[in-house]
Amino acid sequence: MPQPLLPCIYRPTGTERLRVSLPYDRRNRSWIHSVIGERARPDYSKQHRYWLIARDHFTKLVEALLDRYGRVDVLAEFTTTEVCDTRCQNARGTDCQCTCLGNNHGGGQWGGWFQIGDTTLISHDRQLRHMRLTR
Repeated sequence: MPQPLLPCIYRPTGTERLRVSLPYDRRNRSWIHSVIGERARPDYSKQHRYWLIARDHFTKLVEALLDRYGRVDVLAEFTTTEVCDTRCQNARGTDCQCTCLGNNHGGGQWGGWFQIGDTTLISHDRQLRHMRLTR
């Protein structure tokens, strides 16, 4: 796998560490320490060619990467929760006042939905957002 031309930070959901890909520079480890502190313990994965860094350094790293490279790709994973109603998903006709704004109206069986009350349904989904930040 070739080294990236642009720095990239991947922030997964949960408690996993950040994955930070940087263009090759033999001083990357010392640069990372200058940004997040000498006591930090970044780990480099030779197999995947990225640094594993604690999540609480996310903002500092983004700012420092923008200062150093002028731009950075950020891939942020997040979980969404959507609320719907069995009355909406089983509806006939066009009247819907549900928070799904009619996206699931009359959809019938609820793949991926969980019923949490007499009529309330929720769905959890994992999304990935790509942002290219520039200075």
